[in-house]
Amino acid sequence: MEIYYLSAHELKNKLEKKEISSIEITKSVFKRIGEVEEKLNSFIRLEKENALSRAKEVDKLITSGSSVKDLMGIPVAVKDNICTRNITTTCASRILENYIPVYNASVIERLESFSYILVGKANMDEFAMGSSNENSYFGPVRNPWDITRVPGGSSGGPAACVAAGEAVCALGSDTGGSIRQPASLCGVVGFKPTYGLVSRYGLVAFASSLDQIGPITRDVRDCAAVLNIICGHDENDSTSINTKVPDYKSFLVPDIKDLKIGIPRELMVEGIDREVREKIFSVIKMAEDMGAKVEEISIPSLKYALSVYYIIAPSEASSNLARFDGVRYGYRNIKAKTLREMYRKSRAEGFGDEVKRRIMIGTYCLSAGYYDAYYEKAQRVRTLIINDFKKAFDRFDVLLSPTSPTTAFKIGEKIDDPLTMYLSDICTIPVNLAGLPAVSIPAGLSGDKLPIGVQIIGNILREDNVIKAAYSLEKAIGFNSRPEL
Repeated sequence: MEIYYLSAHELKNKLEKKEISSIEITKSVFKRIGEVEEKLNSFIRLEKENALSRAKEVDKLITSGSSVKDLMGIPVAVKDNICTRNITTTCASRILENYIPVYNASVIERLESFSYILVGKANMDEFAMGSSNENSYFGPVRNPWDITRVPGGSSGGPAACVAAGEAVCALGSDTGGSIRQPASLCGVVGFKPTYGLVSRYGLVAFASSLDQIGPITRDVRDCAAVLNIICGHDENDSTSINTKVPDYKSFLVPDIKDLKIGIPRELMVEGIDREVREKIFSVIKMAEDMGAKVEEISIPSLKYALSVYYIIAPSEASSNLARFDGVRYGYRNIKAKTLREMYRKSRAEGFGDEVKRRIMIGTYCLSAGYYDAYYEKAQRVRTLIINDFKKAFDRFDVLLSPTSPTTAFKIGEKIDDPLTMYLSDICTIPVNLAGLPAVSIPAGLSGDKLPIGVQIIGNILREDNVIKAAYSLEKAIGFNSRPEL
């Protein structure tokens, strides 16, 4: 197998044995980028010169006898809504096209302390709003399994580049499924941790009560290693949970005997593709054969999750994006003659259609006379969803469902139909509303050779059960296919 397709833990072993160098790994990844990036458009910005320089430094450390830590000398892609000091962070938007942060996000500081290699800033849906990565100011990302199809969103760039070998792993953000859904469509592993377990300091906010940073990797072992690095309390984030972080790699045990798995009826909804449904049932059968106790369950309030999300998320986005007004930073219309005109034209020209749509929905929901009818009521239903999940986890260790109701759809197929597009996240959104941890792992390929993902959901701060189930099922499924690019 080519170097760029090896997992981070395999590369770590080779670095420890001095069978390979970080500079060789990094050069292999950039060679791969040169071969496929024109087809995929996974990156907004590449950091080749800095990456090679950093790789040389890492090799010197290893040669001098430093122990090789997880992700040390490993090329990692970072979604372009995570702040990187002195490197543009655009959120794939015209309004931040030239924005250069003066500080690193907390997750970047943690990665730097482990001597990671930054490949570049990965493409995404503008301000993380979308399910297809067609909403980027820098053009759509294409799925490496079929470049006529979407990679999912909003972390389409991170998922596509990991699947294609343009990075060994990546960081994405997940507001309503934006790590797990593209991971499903691209045939990689995507993990959304418990809300507050990973600091959001330096993540450009979309919906603050829903956003969470997480890893996109090739396997569950790498996922656990990245979680070990990025999880933990941060005093810079008021929503950060102050709790002891376990060693997530200790849960990599291929044993789910007697694990109680619930199958929520409401997440096996009408509209799920036949092949997706069949693949999920085959995974359920594997779990039963391994000794897990599987039972169908009803979580009645989940039928309201999509409606609740598309009130709460746009409302929070409307508030968070008010700061992008052409005054302090970002794009500014310089021809405007008055302050109001400058606000209006800067925002009209700087934001894309989907971002404008969500700002307008959110502003309406928060306006006088409608706040009680929409936003407050949505928050009440959100509490019902949280309570229903609590009841479910009184009986079950994890819940299992499809990640996405379909495989990757054609570019342009749903872009003019926002309501149909929003249904792409119907299986993932409830997790964010309740702040739960969840992972998507590849369950296999469809007849069209497109990846299908299975989602495993755990209770708050029970990443252990999620990782144990994901690792066990990953071993049983044995997915090792690669896209033919």
